[in-house]
Amino acid sequence: MKNMRILVLGAGGIGGYFGGRLAETGADVTFLVREKRQVVLREKGLRITSQFGDAALEVKTMLATELQPVFDAVILTCKAYDLQEAMETIAPGLAPTGFVLPLLNGIAQMEALNDRFGKDRVLGGSAKIQVTLTPEGVVHQLNDWRTITFGEQSGEMSPRILALADLFKATKGVDAHAVPDIMQRMWEKFVHLATAAAMTCLMRANVGEIVRTPEGGKIFLKLLHDSAKVSASQGFPPSQQFMQLYEDTFSQRDSLYTTSMLRDIERKGKTEVDHILGFMLRKAQEAEVDHETIRLAYTHVKAFEQRLAAGRLQ
Repeated sequence: MKNMRILVLGAGGIGGYFGGRLAETGADVTFLVREKRQVVLREKGLRITSQFGDAALEVKTMLATELQPVFDAVILTCKAYDLQEAMETIAPGLAPTGFVLPLLNGIAQMEALNDRFGKDRVLGGSAKIQVTLTPEGVVHQLNDWRTITFGEQSGEMSPRILALADLFKATKGVDAHAVPDIMQRMWEKFVHLATAAAMTCLMRANVGEIVRTPEGGKIFLKLLHDSAKVSASQGFPPSQQFMQLYEDTFSQRDSLYTTSMLRDIERKGKTEVDHILGFMLRKAQEAEVDHETIRLAYTHVKAFEQRLAAGRLQ
């Protein structure tokens, strides 16, 4: 772990930012990219623009066909609908004792990753950051969010967790947290995400617009509590502090808060509906928790997908 070799899948927004900040410190980081992105990185470097400091870095890149099983850590950043392909892509690069740090929305990815690589080789992780890849290939940070949180599923503060924390400690523009309760944190984040995505997509509106309707606020809070029951059924009851925070968040009449899933719908793009709403629906059914609102929201987005596939959206 002392000389950790890190593979980052892609050099887009999240992978480009966190991987780039590690590379900036001299950490041994390689970006697994497609040929087009590799050409840009070789010619212009990995470029980051951020209020925490811009960077133009010469970075190591690799194509999938060149992978060898030598990487101690793989930072996995992809859309949920690309997860299966992503797992098969990174598998040849993972060293015999290597591990995966996934930074995806939701929590459904943990089941898939555990099945593919084994639970002892998969960390829990989440990122809070707003970042985009510009048409010019620049990783552009949009605000001051820069948090990455990770830990063992077992809760152990293992040598590899401490080594990864030390690497991130040397970076600028990253707020890194190695924690003993990553699964609790991921489930709480999932409760928040599934509730917000279900309501904003079902109503095609932001939080404030929903709350200002006669019944919207009540429906929002009931779904939050139903989602919390699902999390509790998995052994991770959300804390009182968490519940108070999101009861307040989902009651703000002037809130402009919306979700990436709604933005995907509005731009007529693919969504992570199965990974977020579908997974929550399945777990609610298994736990025999009331799931009518999540069922409606899931069906609503799946019907949108049908119209999109048929070319019947204007």
